[in-house]
Amino acid sequence: MESITSKIKSITEKFQTNNPFIIAKELGIEVVYEDLGKALGYYSRHFRVKVIHINQNANEHSKKFICAHELGHAIFHPDANTPFLKRQTLFSTDRIELEANFFAINLLFSSFNGCVTVKEAIEQYGIPEQLVISNIAKNF
Repeated sequence: MESITSKIKSITEKFQTNNPFIIAKELGIEVVYEDLGKALGYYSRHFRVKVIHINQNANEHSKKFICAHELGHAIFHPDANTPFLKRQTLFSTDRIELEANFFAINLLFSSFNGCVTVKEAIEQYGIPEQLVISNIAKNF
């Protein structure tokens, strides 16, 4: 997963932010909001147009995590149209889902964000505690 952390460092330094919406815009990735039912979001690519789809009914902090997760797909799996991100997907053992989760959490916790606590990650971003703790453990 070292290449993911290197990429996070590279893009946060290049764009001077860890905000996934700003990074997506700078990379030419369109972000759209739709009623996706129980799905949180997904990434697609059609005719070289990259699109992050986010459930319009998610709260603002969850939208930020969803965008970061789907941005991970756009950067590391650009040719794959990803399945819908659902709560259970956050615990997936599928390699590309694990990479997107790792990317999202580490992007949101990068130094440009000030200090996000584990409690804030769980309560505000809707990231399950087990996922946050396992990703923190991988960085130490």
